[in-house]
Amino acid sequence: MATAGKAPSLLDPMVLARIGRLDLVARAVVDGFLGGLHRSPTFGSTTDFAEHRNYIPGDDPRRVDWRLWARTDRLHVKEYEADTNTAVSVLLDVSASMGFAGPGRVSKLDYARFLAASILWLARKQRDRVAVATFDSAIREFIPPSGKHLPLALHALERAKAGGAGELTAPLRTIAEQFRRRGIVVVISDLYAEPSAAIDAVLQLRNRGNELLLLHVLDPAEREFAYDEATSLEDLETGDRVPIVPEKLRAEYKALVTAHLDALARITSERRVDYALFDTATPLDAALYRYLGQRELLARVR
Repeated sequence: MATAGKAPSLLDPMVLARIGRLDLVARAVVDGFLGGLHRSPTFGSTTDFAEHRNYIPGDDPRRVDWRLWARTDRLHVKEYEADTNTAVSVLLDVSASMGFAGPGRVSKLDYARFLAASILWLARKQRDRVAVATFDSAIREFIPPSGKHLPLALHALERAKAGGAGELTAPLRTIAEQFRRRGIVVVISDLYAEPSAAIDAVLQLRNRGNELLLLHVLDPAEREFAYDEATSLEDLETGDRVPIVPEKLRAEYKALVTAHLDALARITSERRVDYALFDTATPLDAALYRYLGQRELLARVR
């Protein structure tokens, strides 16, 4: 957050929340982020035609390069930018717990929407196809990968509301079945699930050949238990309320949270899942740096 006498960063989530429209937020974040780099990263093609590949029975004959066949007597198929650039799909958890906001913070859902919109906007600048899905215990909306779907994806994020019980396994399995080609899949969630079950759920996406990036969003109050007076806490997904005396629970609560986060870090490391933890005070450029690191990895292996 901004300190006294210093202008707040444009990438500060609280500043972004004042902009309103998600497309303007995404543009501001990406332009500010790229402006802070020594050079803008360049991925993917800059022209429509990308490369040839060998003809495979069943390919559309209209895509055969007949001029090349006349010179080489071998069949080759033209591939274009839309074929070779990757699909970037952002899967956003919209369960009720994502609606939590600590004092002076944006909600986890709003922060996650800023992340999602910025990643999708950056992906289109890199000429990638984009997709988005919102889910809780079921898929709430799905926009399939396309180079023309950025406006639809941003509108889906605008409509997203936190509500319903959270569940990872079933909706992510259903979403995984929608992907016909490999790409980058970014899952944004507060991961309110048992750690090994949560990672098993997201690994369904990588098992189909996708590069996987898991962004874990929490509010600082959830990590620090910053309550001083006796109160009651409400479970956002069940509505149950539990009275608490903070000084008696703080140490135990923080130990449980630390154990949960440690388990996620260990399991993701063991299973080679690209995982990053952000709280809702983290400027958006940190998440974009993380995304670009994954994008560079895919560029090397493709």
